[in-house]
Amino acid sequence: MNTSISRRQFLKASGLAAAGACAAGLLTGCGGSSSGSASGAASSGSGSSYTILYDSQPATLNYLTTGTDLEMVVGANCVDTLVEYDNKGVMREGLATSWDWDVDTLTWTFHLREENWVDCNGKVVAPVTAQDFVDALKYVLTPDYAASNVGLVTAYIAGADDYYNYHLYLNNANTGVVDDDGTTYTVDGSGVVTVTAPDSDPATYAPVDFDAVGVTAVDDHTLTYTLTYDFPGFLSLLCYLPYEPAYGPLLEETGDQFATSAETTYSCGAFYLAAYESLETWVMKKNPENYDADNVFIDTISRIYNAEASVNGPEMIKRGEIDEATIGSDILDSWLSDDTTKDMVSMDRPNTNYTYFYMFNFMPFSHEFSNWSVEGMDAEYEPENWAKAINNTNFRKSFLYGINNSVTLAVKAPEGYDNYKLNTITPPSFCANADGVDYLKCGDLANITEFFDEAKAKEYRDAAIPELTAAGVTFPIKVQMPYNPSSTDWDKQCQVFKQQLEGVLNDGFDFIDILITAGPSDSFLSSVRRNGKFAFLQCNWGADYSDPQTETDPFYQAEGARGSRYAFLRTGVEDGFITGDTADAVMNYMKAIEEAVKITDDINARYDAFANAEASLINNALVVPMGMSIPAYIATRLNYWEGQYASTGFSNKRLKGIHVLDHYISMSEYEANRDAR
Repeated sequence: MNTSISRRQFLKASGLAAAGACAAGLLTGCGGSSSGSASGAASSGSGSSYTILYDSQPATLNYLTTGTDLEMVVGANCVDTLVEYDNKGVMREGLATSWDWDVDTLTWTFHLREENWVDCNGKVVAPVTAQDFVDALKYVLTPDYAASNVGLVTAYIAGADDYYNYHLYLNNANTGVVDDDGTTYTVDGSGVVTVTAPDSDPATYAPVDFDAVGVTAVDDHTLTYTLTYDFPGFLSLLCYLPYEPAYGPLLEETGDQFATSAETTYSCGAFYLAAYESLETWVMKKNPENYDADNVFIDTISRIYNAEASVNGPEMIKRGEIDEATIGSDILDSWLSDDTTKDMVSMDRPNTNYTYFYMFNFMPFSHEFSNWSVEGMDAEYEPENWAKAINNTNFRKSFLYGINNSVTLAVKAPEGYDNYKLNTITPPSFCANADGVDYLKCGDLANITEFFDEAKAKEYRDAAIPELTAAGVTFPIKVQMPYNPSSTDWDKQCQVFKQQLEGVLNDGFDFIDILITAGPSDSFLSSVRRNGKFAFLQCNWGADYSDPQTETDPFYQAEGARGSRYAFLRTGVEDGFITGDTADAVMNYMKAIEEAVKITDDINARYDAFANAEASLINNALVVPMGMSIPAYIATRLNYWEGQYASTGFSNKRLKGIHVLDHYISMSEYEANRDAR
C-alpha cells in the first residue's frame, strides 16, 4: 500500500480558505425586470433577467480548450461539474452524488446522478453519462485542439501524458515539423514515431491508444479516474474546465468547431446557451431540465457587446438599461458624492484565488517552438539591451525593492489598498498544512516581509550600473510595459507605476525609461504575453486547485518543455537567453519544484518544500509580487454573496443561486455581507 496524504488532511488543508473567505448572504432576493431604482426593498417573483455589457471579444466559447476569464462564462454556467462549492466555500455534490478513493489503485470512483443534455432551445438531447466525461477528456488530450489547460490532465491522470505526447509527435511527423533546435519527427508504417534531436540518439515512441489513459466509464452512471500519484488537490481540480463533460456525438460531429456557436454547444448546467453572435450578444437562459433548477433564480442572462463599456456602462445603469457596470476610478468620487448615485455603488465580492505579479521577459527575441512562434519585442524597444539587463540580478532586485505596490493598488482601491498588497505569489488563507498553519507561514515564505525600500533599491541599482556597463548595456534601459485597454484602470496603474518607480531608480542617474504601450483589447494574452511583446508586464494567475503546486504553473517548465509559460524561464536557460547567476537561480527553482511534487506522504513537508521554492523565486527577483484581486467598484443588482465561492477554479463566475434584486446594492449592504463571516 502506498503511503498517502489522507482525505482528512486534504480537507483540513483546503478548509482554511473556505472558512476565511465566506460570508453569509444577508440580502434578500427577488425577481423582477431591470430597474434603475437606487433604493427599495427586494421582492419575490419570477421572470428575472440580468443584462451586462462586455467589451472584449472572446476568442472561443469552447470550455474544454480555453483558460481565460471571459471565455469561462459558458463552461461555468452551462456545464455542471462532478463536485461544486456552496456560497461559503464548502465542497458539495454536483453531477456526482458520491465518490470513493482507493489508495492501493490510485483510483477515484464517482457515482453520477440523472441529468440531461439540452440544445440551444432548451430541448433535451440525451442523458449525461460517464462516457461524456471520457469523450471530453479525449478531446482535451487531442493536440489538434490545443487545449490551454491540458497540463491539468497530463500531470495527474495515468497514461495521459504518454497519450498526448505520442499524438503530438505523430502530428509533427505527419506535417513535417522541424523544431528550432533541429529536432525532426518521422513515423513508420506501424505508427512508431522516431524523434531525432541533434547530438542525441533517436528516441522511439510506440502508438498509445486512449484505452491506456486512466479514465473509464464503468457504466452510464459510474466514472473512474486513475491517477499517476496520490495528488492531494484532485477533488478541487474537478471544478475546472478540462474535467467538464461534453456530449460525445457532438464532439465527434463538430471537432474544432465545437462550442463556436449556440448551435454547437450543448448544456447540462444551471443555464443553456440560447444565442451567440460575435461582437453583438450572447444569451443564456435558465435550464429547467437541470437537477438543481429550483436554485436558479435568473431566467435570462444577456451579455451585450459594447466597445466602450467602461464609459457607456455607468450611464446605462442610470437609465436602468443594464443591471451591472464597473464604476471606474475617474468617476467613482462623483458617484459617491451624488445623492442620486451614492447608494448604487458597492464592490464586487473579493476573489481570493487570483493574484497579480510582475514578470520580466527573459526571451525578448523571435523564437520558434514546436507548436507556435514567439515574435518578441519590437526593435524600437531594444530587445538586445533588455536581454543583457535582465540577466543581472542586481538590476532585477532594484525593481523588487523599488516598487511601492501600495501606490499602484490605490488606483483601484482608494481605501484599504494595503489589505490587497502581497509580498508573495500565493495569497493568504489559500490553504493550510495538516496542523492548520497558513501556507504563507510555511518554510522560507514565513521569513518574507515587505520589500519596498528606497535605500535598498538604490543600492542594488548602484551595484548593477557598473556590471551592466561592463556587459555593454546602454542607459536609460528601455522597459516596454503594455496594458490591456479593456481592463478598467490598468492604464492608470501603469502611469502611477512609471512615476513611482522612475522616481526611485532615476534619482541621480538616468537608469530606466518605462515605455507604456496599449495592447489590443481582444486576444491580449496571445498577442502580448504569449508572443513575448513586452519587457515588464503585470500578470495574474488564478489557482486551479487547493494545493500550492498550482501556484507554480506560470513559472515551472519541465526539461525540454515547450509549454506556454509566462516567461519561458527554463527555455531561456536551455536556449542560452538566461545565463550566469540568473540561470543558476532558475534551475534551482525548477529542481526544487520537481522535488516538492514528489512529496505526497507528508503534507507539512510538501508545503514547506513548495514554500521554499516560491521564496527563492521571489528573493532572486525572477518575479515581483504585487497583490490580490481588488474588488471592482460596481453598480449591480446581483447578490453575489449568495453565489458559489471557492479559492480555486471558476465557482465565483457561476450565477446559480443568485437573485436579481429590485435595487442596486449599496456600500452599507456590501459591508454587512463582507463582515458576516
